[in-house]
Amino acid sequence: MEAGSVAVRRKQKRPSGLSEGRLGAAMMAPSLIVMGLVAAFPIGYAVWLSLNEYSVRVEGLSRFVGFDNYADELWGENSSEFWDAFVNTFIFTGISVSIELVLGIAFALAMHQAFRGRALLRATVLVPWAVLTFGTGLLWRSIFEPNLGFWPSMLDALGLPGADALWYGEDGYAMATIIFADVWKTAPFMALLILAGLQVIPEDVYDAAKVDGATAWQRFVRITLPLLRPAILVALLFRTLDALRVFDLPFALTQGSNGTTTLSLYAYNELTDNRLIGEGSAIAALTFLIVMIVSFLYIRFVGGNIRAMTEEA
Repeated sequence: MEAGSVAVRRKQKRPSGLSEGRLGAAMMAPSLIVMGLVAAFPIGYAVWLSLNEYSVRVEGLSRFVGFDNYADELWGENSSEFWDAFVNTFIFTGISVSIELVLGIAFALAMHQAFRGRALLRATVLVPWAVLTFGTGLLWRSIFEPNLGFWPSMLDALGLPGADALWYGEDGYAMATIIFADVWKTAPFMALLILAGLQVIPEDVYDAAKVDGATAWQRFVRITLPLLRPAILVALLFRTLDALRVFDLPFALTQGSNGTTTLSLYAYNELTDNRLIGEGSAIAALTFLIVMIVSFLYIRFVGGNIRAMTEEA
């Protein structure tokens, strides 16, 4: 009798005449329509442009070419530039995100300790994250300025190599400047996410480990890191996807010269400097596809690990 009454209640309709599921869909519809107009339409229009040959320099040049722009970038005459940008993007992402992870854990552990002035430390660490990315690029460009910048002057005073190098004007050095700037700006963001994970770890676990005679390093390796793994994986996801789309720092520091052209900057140059709307849109669509693939891999494999660890906990 109870099961039957529950089924009847589930089938009951609202006074408006809509079932609960349809009422929820109707309430969500306006938001979904707005999201579709804001996100789906620009993406769809960019994909449509990528399927056409269009240039503002040549009057009347506009025709449907299908996937020719994609083929041209992947294995055609422009493929070397595209794959160079692809490699630069992943080199930047791998090195910068790895350094940010290490520093983020260190900053989070420091901010998690109870001491006088902890609030001031947290506010100070988060200041770089609040600075505009383009402003960060200009700041670090002045820091690496030859002869006059802080970095070359410090290296010269200490007698270290690199004082005479044109940091943002030579291969290798130019990529290093972008990585330095990105780590300075976004390591606090990584620290903030990891700090949130630290604050949910119960102190009783550490107290029990101290009673058992575990050292500080053993507590960090056997307690902190395993329990922090979900927060670390989420932080890596956010930072990896953001780094794959990097544009501001290469644009402000090097303009993409000396091996620092990323996929986003390459698409920008094709769209604005070369006025090749179709090919630039194809590069942007490929960048979007790469980011989507990476996010899918994270969700498919890393997300499953997070759920498994959560269930075990």
